[in-house]
Amino acid sequence: MKRKPRLPRRLQGGVVLVMTLIVLVALTLASLALVRSVDTSSLIAGNLAFKQSAAISADAGVEAAILWVRANGASLTDDQPSNGYYATRQDKLDLTGNALPETGDDDLDWNDDDQVKQLPKDAVGNQVSYVVHRMCNKPGPLDASTCSTEESEVEGNSEGGRLQMENDKPGGWPEVANRGLYRITVRVTGPRFNVAYAQTIIQQ
Repeated sequence: MKRKPRLPRRLQGGVVLVMTLIVLVALTLASLALVRSVDTSSLIAGNLAFKQSAAISADAGVEAAILWVRANGASLTDDQPSNGYYATRQDKLDLTGNALPETGDDDLDWNDDDQVKQLPKDAVGNQVSYVVHRMCNKPGPLDASTCSTEESEVEGNSEGGRLQMENDKPGGWPEVANRGLYRITVRVTGPRFNVAYAQTIIQQ
């Protein structure tokens, strides 16, 4: 009976070494994939948390801008850059701050408190800044021919309109006034330099 030839011990050791290296490479790749998966999950969770806190911070910025506009109704005819207010719509302005090199009329530096209104950092470390643009083509008194406006009844006169419709008596229509439209843009920068924007339009 013939015996099967055995591999030399040196050759057997070489095969084991190769198999061990293959297993080590596979384990290394698996661990890298796991770490990457954990990092991605952490990044997604962090982004979601920032979006939630940014929404709350942006609301606070919008409210602050509205209060400022309401309190300064008599002085909204001209620019007030240090308060983040501009009396014209500035359609060419890139509100994300991505200035184009060939022109200077779209440069908005959100880090410059002479161009935007910066609020103190909130409890979670978000920096809130805002700008307000009156929807007009030029500064000066509100003019329906050069400004976007919205008609609204003067407070206290709606009753006259109701009586006019019911009794058809002359002189009962409510007084109507043109109110200017103002665009509020809020930028929120998080502790990790995440950035979010919010925008709304109000009338005054």
